[in-house]
Amino acid sequence: MARRDPRGCGGYGRFRYQEKKWQMSQINADQLSTMISHAVAPSFLLTAIAALVSILIARMTRVTDRLRNLNQIADDDVARGWLKADVPRLKRREILLNQSLHLVVTSGIAIAVLLLFGFVASLVGYRHEPGAGILFVVALVLLVGFLLRFLQDIRIALSEHDHHG
Repeated sequence: MARRDPRGCGGYGRFRYQEKKWQMSQINADQLSTMISHAVAPSFLLTAIAALVSILIARMTRVTDRLRNLNQIADDDVARGWLKADVPRLKRREILLNQSLHLVVTSGIAIAVLLLFGFVASLVGYRHEPGAGILFVVALVLLVGFLLRFLQDIRIALSEHDHHG
């Protein structure tokens, strides 16, 4: 009685096993190459998000510093007391900037997960496009939310109260 090939490949077992192994590595290399070309746009978007985070933090720092300065004005200071009327507006800006920061960082995390998912799926031999498409849409929705909150802050910052100082 003939021995069976332990890999279950039947006759010409070693040849078929090596051929199958070569085909798997070829598919993975092709998918990985495709993923690398698909990763360009999300990578640029991730770079833009890093720049936006930097801008947001600079704006938040200015608003926080101004709030601290206004809170140091004594309540009985008649000459500068009118400046304290700006505190609620600055607190609103601080909230909007904080929400903006959360949205843009979450968008960046979604893009990083998208890239990670795409490369892992390619290495394992699965298609990455369906999951990557969903994650990209989620990242863009979060980015739109950030832009809307950021626009609200810009509107408040350009209001007439900011021109007193």
